[in-house]
Amino acid sequence: MNQKLTRNQQRTICSKLGRVRLKLLYKASIHGFTGAAFHRQCDNHAPTVSVGYNASGFVFGGYTKQPFCQSGQYVYDDQAFLFTFNGEKLLKYPVTGAAYAVKMINNSGPYFGEALALVNGSKPVAYSNPGNYYNFTAAEMHGNDLNLTECEVYQVEETTELETPWRTLIWKSEKRKELMESIKVYKPTISSVSQARVLLIGAVGAGKSSFFNSVNSVFRGHVTSQAIAGSFSTSLTTQFRTYSLKAGREGKPLPIILCDTMGLEEGKGAGLDLEDISSILKGHLPDCYQFNPTAPLHSETHGYRESPGLKDKIHCVTYVIDACKVSIMSTKMEEKLEAIRRKINLMGIPQLILLTKVDEACPLVKEDVKNVYKSGYVKEMMQEVSARLGVPLSCIVPVKNYNEELELDVNCDILLLSAVIQMLRHVDSYFDELSDRSSNLKTRAERSIVLDRKLRSQTARF
Repeated sequence: MNQKLTRNQQRTICSKLGRVRLKLLYKASIHGFTGAAFHRQCDNHAPTVSVGYNASGFVFGGYTKQPFCQSGQYVYDDQAFLFTFNGEKLLKYPVTGAAYAVKMINNSGPYFGEALALVNGSKPVAYSNPGNYYNFTAAEMHGNDLNLTECEVYQVEETTELETPWRTLIWKSEKRKELMESIKVYKPTISSVSQARVLLIGAVGAGKSSFFNSVNSVFRGHVTSQAIAGSFSTSLTTQFRTYSLKAGREGKPLPIILCDTMGLEEGKGAGLDLEDISSILKGHLPDCYQFNPTAPLHSETHGYRESPGLKDKIHCVTYVIDACKVSIMSTKMEEKLEAIRRKINLMGIPQLILLTKVDEACPLVKEDVKNVYKSGYVKEMMQEVSARLGVPLSCIVPVKNYNEELELDVNCDILLLSAVIQMLRHVDSYFDELSDRSSNLKTRAERSIVLDRKLRSQTARF
C-alpha cells in the first residue's frame, strides 16, 4: 500500500504527538469503504490518526489514543482532536467533550463525537456536524465536500531509544578521515581490475542516484548533484550510468565505480527489465545505454560488449530500499526482488542492502544521525528487511543521503563512508571466490596432468 498522506504532512502531525511515527493500517481504496473493513484492520489498535481526502483537495481527520471497537458506545479521550491542512499548516481542533470524544459504530469508519465521521454508513462519504464536542467550521475543515476519494488510518508508534548502540560506530572527524583514506588507497586483489564496480538496484524513488551524489559530495567537500535525483512516480534515471568518484575536484578517480540503473517498478513492461540486469552483471551494457522496459538489450545494440572482461563485470550488487516503505512493500515488488536475488546468487555475486531515508522514518535519527544504532525502530526495520528478502542482518546498512542540506555533516559522512567500506569488503569476497575457484581448477588440472603421465608411463611398460 502506498501512503497518500505526504511525508511533510506526516511529520507535521507527528510533531504534535512527540517522538512517534505513523504506520498505515487501513486504506479504503484497498480494503473497502465499509465499516466492516475498517474495523477488521483497525480494531484494538491505538493511538491512531484517521485521515479523509476529498476531490476538492482537503486533507482532514482526527486523532484518538483510544482503540477502536464495535461497542456502539462513546469512549473518553481528553487528548483527542480533529485537524485539517491549510497548505502545509495544520489546523487543530481539540475535543470539548472528552466523555464523548469517539463513538464506536460498527457500520462506520472513524467516528469522532457527533462532529465528524469518515466512511459513514459504509459509504465513501463523511458525516459533518460542527460543534458537537469539536468546534470547527465546515468550510475550513473540508470545504463542504463530503464525498471521500480516500480514507486512511495510521497507528501511532513510539520510537524507542536503546540504552546502548547495537552496532559500534565511532562518530569523530578522525574516523571520517580514516574511512576516506581507506577508500582512496583500496586496490582490488586481482591486478587486471583497477576499479570495483558496484551496481545499485532499487524501486523508483528509493535513493540510488541520491546515494551516489551524497558519497560524491563527501569527497568533493560540498553537496553535489551530478546524478539526476528527485521524487517522481516513474524513474528519473532512464539510462545505465557508471559514475566514477573523484578525490576532490581535480583529484584522481577513486577505486570504485557506482553503476546507476532505471528504478524497479511493480508492473510488467515498466521500470528496469530483469534481462537487462543480467546484461549489466555480465558487463555487456555500455555506459549511457537508454533503457527500454519493453525490449531488453540484445547483441546488436550499439556499444554492446561481446566479450567483456572482469573489469567490465559487476563485482557487488547493492539493493537500495526506502526505510519509510519497508512495512508497505508490495508483494509484487518483494517477488521481483526475490527473482533478482536468485539470478544474482547463481552468478556468485555478493549482495548488500542500503536502507535509505532512516532519518525520515525515525524521529530519533532525525534529531541526531548518531542515534541510528540506538533506534529500536531502525533495528526492527532492518530485521524485517532481512526476513522478507532473505539477506543476513550483517549485510544491511542504514544511510542518510543529502537531500535538503547545503553543507556537509560529519556524522552523515561517516554513515555514508561506512556503507562504501562494506561494499568494498563485499567486492573483496567476490575476488577471493574467483581466486579460490581459479586455484582449485589449476590444482585439478595439475593433478590431471600428473595422473595422465602416470598412465602413459604404465602403458609404456607394457
